[in-house]
Amino acid sequence: MNHATGAHPLSQLADRVQPRDRSLLDRLFRWFCIATASVSILILAVLLVAVFYLGVSSLNWNFLTHYPEPDATQAGLGPAIWGTVWVCVVCGFFALPIGVATAVFLEEFKPSNKWLLKLHGFIQLNINNLAGVPSVVYGIIGLTLFVSMAGLFGSPNEPFASVGVKYFDQFFTAGQKALRVPIADPSQPQTVATPGLQALNADDEWVEINVVKSRRDLPRNLKDRRYAIVEGKTSGRIQDGSWYYFRLPFGRSVMAGALTLMLVILPIVIISTQEALRGVPGSLREAGMGLGSTQWQVVRNITLPAAVPGIMTGAILSMSRAIGEAAPILILAGAIFLTNNPGNLMDDFTVLPLQIFDWAGRPQPEFHHLAGGGILVLLAILFVFNLTAVLIRQFTQKNLS
Repeated sequence: MNHATGAHPLSQLADRVQPRDRSLLDRLFRWFCIATASVSILILAVLLVAVFYLGVSSLNWNFLTHYPEPDATQAGLGPAIWGTVWVCVVCGFFALPIGVATAVFLEEFKPSNKWLLKLHGFIQLNINNLAGVPSVVYGIIGLTLFVSMAGLFGSPNEPFASVGVKYFDQFFTAGQKALRVPIADPSQPQTVATPGLQALNADDEWVEINVVKSRRDLPRNLKDRRYAIVEGKTSGRIQDGSWYYFRLPFGRSVMAGALTLMLVILPIVIISTQEALRGVPGSLREAGMGLGSTQWQVVRNITLPAAVPGIMTGAILSMSRAIGEAAPILILAGAIFLTNNPGNLMDDFTVLPLQIFDWAGRPQPEFHHLAGGGILVLLAILFVFNLTAVLIRQFTQKNLS
């Protein structure tokens, strides 16, 4: 501060700058911003064109519906596409309501007590810090918290409780037919092939297994070998879950993957919702309170509707991150080659980023083209999710106007 004149040094510097110099600086800064934005858009366009050129030849119906195979000409993304949709829908179903409710509580219902106010600040600080935690850390947390539940409720192989599932011991005969023996208690030992054993075939019909003493006694006729098994052969334990199948712990399932991604995007949802709530003019709240409304009525009828466009913007950003996460799912799922689409929340799953990562790491150029096609499919799914959120935002803005 210049005590003689009372003027600030920056004010003195601004006074010495000529109007022509100010106009030149303004134009230079404007052109710098335009050039930076143009370079960013150009890089993005080059990447999109390169990916499109690499992967457009792979896009066909078989690629979208078939499962991965060692043969690149027959490999597809079916299980990965449906796994991504399942995981993202369940993740959004949990993350968005919890995140918005937390933000409303922190922003609109601040406590007046000194100690509660300190606790409020501590929670806010931790939420801000969690937004910068690497996603791989959340994968480790999800593996402990959701897959095995820290061993508090049995184990993924022997769940503490389950509903909507049937267990079978499965045999493969000499004729490569799968036969299943229903199991009442999954903790009992696996079934061993003995004379007189009966099982269910692929059509759920009871058949008697032809148990022979040794491999030399197996029938030579292919028709007779359909249900032939060597005595003493052990089975493999499988499960068949209904659409409402649920168990504790979750194991490496869709539910565990979705809840892990929920942890990843929850801080983003909370922070973006808080910013949207802060953007609502305080005069609207004061007008509602002046009319005799309670604080919750003001939040429900005034603040939240006005903040929905900003909340949906945060939802777009958070779901965009969730759909592209690979590190936590790689730790959690541990499976890439799956031939079945998820049928319930407890099914095994894989997602598009994992499948793209697997194909991109292979040396054959054919799989690189498949990886490019997978990126295009991933961008298309992301576009659909974002378009849905944008339409909701626009619809809400029209209602408010």
